[in-house]
Amino acid sequence: METAKRTITKAILWNVLGLLSMAGVGYAATGSLAVSGGLAVANTTIGFICYVIYERVWSQIHWGREV
Repeated sequence: METAKRTITKAILWNVLGLLSMAGVGYAATGSLAVSGGLAVANTTIGFICYVIYERVWSQIHWGREV
């Protein structure tokens, strides 16, 4: 079973990558650092919350695991 600390660490690192890529795409699409930054932060916040919940739910499901 995965620990909560590991799940949170993975989520943070994954979302840093997402934040940077979303900011780049947002800037390319809008030409505005403010708009692209706002979109990136909103997307990262939502993604982080969803990822943590998703990982914690799956850590409780024993299907497909080998002992």
